Amino acid sequence: MTKNDAAQNPQQPELEQEQEQELEQAAEQEQDVEQEQAADATSNASDRLGELELALSQAEQRVTDANDRAVRAVAEMENIRRRAAQDVEKAHKFALEKFANEIITTVDNLERALEIAAQAESINQNFLEGIELTHKGLLSTLNKFGVEAVGVIGEAFNPELHQAMAMQPSADQDNNTILAVMQKGYTLSGRLLRPAMVMVVKN
Repeated sequence: MTKNDAAQNPQQPELEQEQEQELEQAAEQEQDVEQEQAADATSNASDRLGELELALSQAEQRVTDANDRAVRAVAEMENIRRRAAQDVEKAHKFALEKFANEIITTVDNLERALEIAAQAESINQNFLEGIELTHKGLLSTLNKFGVEAVGVIGEAFNPELHQAMAMQPSADQDNNTILAVMQKGYTLSGRLLRPAMVMVVKN
């Protein structure tokens, strides 16, 4: 600008100064806008990060819950399988219980017949041998299926296996020893079918 121009337009420097101020204000506003946008972006990113962290935490919890349910389901299935196996095993062991009770009644009758035969003055030996063979065969069959006789003279009295029908003193036997067996008892795979009826020594 020449002196003549300045002389002709004395307000020119002021206009230029105002323009510069406006430019500076515009630049500052633009900077403020950029800062606000950056702050908003940071806030949005932080919010989004928080949402993602929450979603991740929830997903992890769901996975943990699902794993727990799966473990419990496997354990429950194992318990069911084990109980079923036990039930099958018991069924196999004790399915013959009623049948065995009927058979031991027949064994009792054969043993009574043998006792009577032993006291008889005369008896047909073939008939006696037939009874003995039938008796032995029934006992062998019972033993094959886990049925065993209990109650032997001279053994200790066991209230879980024996039923004391009488007590008698004896100089030759200790207390609580079986002195006589009125009726044999039987067990099936260790389970009592019938207690032995016995006479017990009591001095």
